[in-house]
Amino acid sequence: MVKQSVTWLNGQLLPTEQATVPVNDHGLLYGDGVFEGIRFYKRRAFRLQRHLQRLQLSARAIALAIPLSTEELNAVIERLIEAFADDDGYIRLMVTRGAGPLGLNPNSCSQPNVIAIADQLTMIAIAEQQAGARLIVSSVRRLPADGLDPRIKSLNYLNHILAKIEANHAGADEAILLNAQGRVAEGTADNIFLVRDGRLLTPPCSEGALEGITRELVLKLAQDNGIETREQPLGVYDLYAADECFLTGTGAELIPVASIDCRSLPGCPGPVFQRLQQAFRRIIDQECGVVL
Repeated sequence: MVKQSVTWLNGQLLPTEQATVPVNDHGLLYGDGVFEGIRFYKRRAFRLQRHLQRLQLSARAIALAIPLSTEELNAVIERLIEAFADDDGYIRLMVTRGAGPLGLNPNSCSQPNVIAIADQLTMIAIAEQQAGARLIVSSVRRLPADGLDPRIKSLNYLNHILAKIEANHAGADEAILLNAQGRVAEGTADNIFLVRDGRLLTPPCSEGALEGITRELVLKLAQDNGIETREQPLGVYDLYAADECFLTGTGAELIPVASIDCRSLPGCPGPVFQRLQQAFRRIIDQECGVVL
């Protein structure tokens, strides 16, 4: 069994440091490709079909033909999990446009590369998660949907990286991106939820938020647990006035927020977050637990 990060690359299973792609791959040159992040627990991929469906939609949106079927991608993920050392981990599944001559035109890229990396991923250090993440509102704006639709999980995350750099410089754990209208969109790699007067609030995806799979699940868990939910536009004031705030994502899972722009929130972790986190863990156990 492989004892470190392991990569599946176009049919080969390799230690990650031995996996290579051509330097003229348009995924490297121009960020031309799509990806998914997938968690696995107890050697079972969580919500895999939903992730593969979103990968296909992202690829279709950028006119990229994935050379493997859904069934073949399932087999790749299963093989990668089997080769990984730990029972729990994270997979980054990518499809790049492939190698081609310099220049933006993708027509000369004849063979996409399919890459899947299994490793560990911690978005925010465990100690910071337990104490609650410290957030800032970034000056970097989320790209508008008429420029690049946020539903496409492309390999180009430069504006999110710039927001993360800003958070690093501020000594914060994460940054919140606003959209062009100055309303809340999302974090650099996560969706954002607020609680106010017992109601769970989150921006609609039309505000610039990714259609997060964990976001989708949290909304359903809230409804199943009798928590009123609203998808509505939110401003910076709503962040500051929240009773609770937390982040969600495949990489992030659920992370409570302690402060935003140095303004402490009343509850961290708050009661709504704790109920949803418990419900989230139950779903993982149900879908990925060992059946005896």
